Amino acid sequence: MSWFKSAVVYQIYPRSFADSDGDGIGDLGGIAAHLDHLAELGVDVLWLSPVYPSPQDDAGYDISDYQDIEPVFGTLAQFDELLAGVHARGMKLIMDLVVNHTSDEHPWFVESRSSVDSPKRDWYWWRPSVPNDWRSFFSGPAWELDDATGEYYLHLFSRKQPDLNWENAEVREAVYEMMRWWLDRGIDGFRMDVINLISKPPGLPDGNSFALNAHGPRLHEFVQEMHREVFAGRSGLLTVGETPGATVEEGRLFTDPARAEVDMIFQFEHVQLDQGPTSKWDIHPLKLVDLKRSLGRWQAGLADVGWNSLYWNNHDQPRAVSRFGDDGEHRVAAAKMLATVLHLHRGTPYVYQGEELGMTNAPWASIDDFRDIESLNHYREAVAGGASPDDVLFALRKMGRDNARTPVQWTAGPQAGFTTGTPWLPVNPNHVEINAEAERANPDSVFHHYRRVISLRHSLPVIADGDFTMLLEDEPRVYAFVRALDGVELLVLGNFSGDEVIVSLPGWEDAEALIGAPGLVLGPWEGKALSRGGSGR
Repeated sequence: MSWFKSAVVYQIYPRSFADSDGDGIGDLGGIAAHLDHLAELGVDVLWLSPVYPSPQDDAGYDISDYQDIEPVFGTLAQFDELLAGVHARGMKLIMDLVVNHTSDEHPWFVESRSSVDSPKRDWYWWRPSVPNDWRSFFSGPAWELDDATGEYYLHLFSRKQPDLNWENAEVREAVYEMMRWWLDRGIDGFRMDVINLISKPPGLPDGNSFALNAHGPRLHEFVQEMHREVFAGRSGLLTVGETPGATVEEGRLFTDPARAEVDMIFQFEHVQLDQGPTSKWDIHPLKLVDLKRSLGRWQAGLADVGWNSLYWNNHDQPRAVSRFGDDGEHRVAAAKMLATVLHLHRGTPYVYQGEELGMTNAPWASIDDFRDIESLNHYREAVAGGASPDDVLFALRKMGRDNARTPVQWTAGPQAGFTTGTPWLPVNPNHVEINAEAERANPDSVFHHYRRVISLRHSLPVIADGDFTMLLEDEPRVYAFVRALDGVELLVLGNFSGDEVIVSLPGWEDAEALIGAPGLVLGPWEGKALSRGGSGR
């Protein structure tokens, strides 16, 4: 069995994790200072969101130098120290790889835009006039006029994030060379940002820019080439592809070991169930039956071939306990239940910083509190189009990416112990109650619950490798499934409501409780895991 099937990954968004020098921005020194927290939690892999030099137009996902460290985060020497500290604690470290696009300040693009005859002109997508009606994912047209040559370049994201031309073999080799440089430095793999957008449709036709660019005709060819050129012959690495819009069939293609592409993917189906078909800002109540159908489909589709990642939240999603649970009276129970249900699926779980503390969305007062380019652009465009500012702000409070980016709450003290200065984004005032210091001191906390769930994955083969069967598929309040391997069965229950629920599953009434109390009565937002047929150890 591959090592990553029993592993848990922890995502660090460095700007918001911990600040070691008082400038209000998290940094490598802050991460290094809290490695013992992560080792105690029990995670196996740390994923660092981008720490490369960047103008920070899109929070570091606009990279101006792939082979250095953003000075606000530290230096390459500090990175090497951090990497050594991670390895010394028995953990691995993977980097964010953002190669669909660069910053417009990257030397490649600076040279490309300098002249129509530049040797790097064809490293990006240039056209003498706007060739289609594509829209940027961050609002506005996807083509930007460049005054230097009077031509237009493609940017599926912000105008400061020009798309690389992966049709050009020189581009691909430059990317692979950079990746090998990091692996030679000792890192343990990559999380590949929007990797499924790198193959553009021939002829650049009119239409929906996402639908046309996601999973283009040469995508799998490029990813297989990357594997051959970068990863082949190296062991113990982790590769995960971020693939918005991927179907189960695409997931199998990406993660079938025989195809040698990536180990697992991030798919987005389950985090789009509370949105309308056209926009994440069109918010609908989540129906648990839909969530079960979606996650169950992925469990079944990758049962024999392939592998999935498991997550509730990340740097682009609001806080899980606020979105899928109850961040009020039942916050602790809901946070624990969400951990139990997610981590006991088949797949590799991801914990986003602060999730292990039960951190919540922030109480945003006005648009002036937000920093995220996606939220700010949407607010401007929607209000200019006649939408009510209050309605737009309501959606931002619920779904805005800044919810995930408020500083990690380490203590009840000033600025939550994140910084001695003024934080780049306001600290959630509930840090007085919700913080790592209090969580670690309380054996019944969300933090210690995460430790228990992670420990179970490490010790029970049925969690990493067992079969999956969804139960009670049409029950609107209870998420229930069974994992089974070699005569051992594990029943997982999660109550997604504020009511007490009595579950009817004959034969499970007297099963051993691994998480929660024995029996089939679920309190509000309670989760539990029951075992029969042996311990499975």
